[in-house]
Amino acid sequence: MKGKVNDLRSALELLRTMEGQLIETDVEVEPKAELSGVYRYVGAGGTVKRPTKEGPAMIFHNVKGHPNAKVAIGVLASRKRVAALLDVKSEDLGKKLYQSVDHPIPPILGEGPAPCQEVIHRASDPEFDLYRLVPAPTNTPDDAGPYITLGMCYASHPDTGQSDVTIHRLCIQGKDELSIFFTPGARHIGAMAERAEELGRKLPISISIGVDPAIEIGSCFEPPTTPLGYDELAVAGALRGEPVKLCNCVTVKERAIANAEYVIEGEVIPNVRVQEDQNSHTGYAMPEFPGYTGPASSQCWMIKVTAVTHRKDPIMQTCIGPSEEHVSMAGIPTEASIYGMVEKAMPGRLQNVYCASPGGGKYMAVLQFKKLTASDEGRQRQAALLAFSAFSELKHVFLVDEDVDCFDLNDVLWAMNTRFQGDADIITIPGVRCHPLDPSNDPSCSPSIRDHGIACKTIFDCTVPFDQKKRFERARFMEVDPDKWTRNAR
Repeated sequence: MKGKVNDLRSALELLRTMEGQLIETDVEVEPKAELSGVYRYVGAGGTVKRPTKEGPAMIFHNVKGHPNAKVAIGVLASRKRVAALLDVKSEDLGKKLYQSVDHPIPPILGEGPAPCQEVIHRASDPEFDLYRLVPAPTNTPDDAGPYITLGMCYASHPDTGQSDVTIHRLCIQGKDELSIFFTPGARHIGAMAERAEELGRKLPISISIGVDPAIEIGSCFEPPTTPLGYDELAVAGALRGEPVKLCNCVTVKERAIANAEYVIEGEVIPNVRVQEDQNSHTGYAMPEFPGYTGPASSQCWMIKVTAVTHRKDPIMQTCIGPSEEHVSMAGIPTEASIYGMVEKAMPGRLQNVYCASPGGGKYMAVLQFKKLTASDEGRQRQAALLAFSAFSELKHVFLVDEDVDCFDLNDVLWAMNTRFQGDADIITIPGVRCHPLDPSNDPSCSPSIRDHGIACKTIFDCTVPFDQKKRFERARFMEVDPDKWTRNAR
């Protein structure tokens, strides 16, 4: 790798050396809807409304209303870029993350001045205003307000003192107020806030924005792979081979990521709930990963902000919810979780996993499974069941043989068309809790669904029966190196 990546700036420097992976513009852009509207066409990919494509990351150097800041978007909106930034082959990303979870390197408190505290703005200052200090985009004209989509929320459990990092939906609600949405029962910091509320306490929290991509990827692990008490910053430490450096916040008793571009410090206030669109009254929150704009919640918690610190000439980092960036951040940790669970149960059978773009990294997984003996027949379906238990929000699993490229959905659909029979190879598991952001997971769509967020999980077994493998051999071509003929081709 050219140059060591340990923060956002070094990540962008690496992308500058890679042809076609980063573009920069000095043309003024309006952060309200226009910035994300531009990137939808340039490189968002994922489940964004068509037309879109997977393309380069972008840096906007001229953001209206924020003369001293710039905005980076789409840094992780390509599996190729993620692989380069983590210094691993694209097809090995899930396996690498699985190894990192099993060999964590915990974060440490750094020494000396923290880069993220080069400039300090305290909420006690009469001029303090989040709208002015933080160039958070409004993704669409329907959004509840400006959203911080890549804030690494860091807090500690009131009872144990154990810390964790998670990404949450954060909307600026006032000059010193943020709303934060906790998916019920799904995130550790939500559990910390609930416990603090039971104790009648505020929960100190830091929100680090613009960090090492290893932190952004590692922070997206979920139980059971990383249970309550597991600090996902240790995954990033393992990926880099050295601990993530933290710093003490300046106004609350918590720590933040020392080399972040921005840090928002504050406290989650107990017994206060916020209507997410209280300022815009649109009825919507922001675009979510399935490709739909989610409804505004009336049950967001409130963060009272006490300070904003940042680097000189800071870079705001953001993403579009239904983009390839979400696929990378949610999907690769899910691949790691599934691979780890199946590998422990039946070593050597699962060759790889891909949480594909159409599922936003959460709803769909393709498992490449190798049947070594006749007794492995049926184990592929057991592997799918393990995948569902490894990641509860997964809805569909596609099983393919080792000769099918699980990362190529054309090849996956080829296997479905030539190795799959609907009456024999579909396995349905109705009435299972899944994900509330899938609008089809609703009683109006199926009598098997008792409550919104419940789904029929489905396995599509596109593997060849072990005793019929000879009938399904793919056409065998001569193995050659085409470079000899193409190197100097006209």
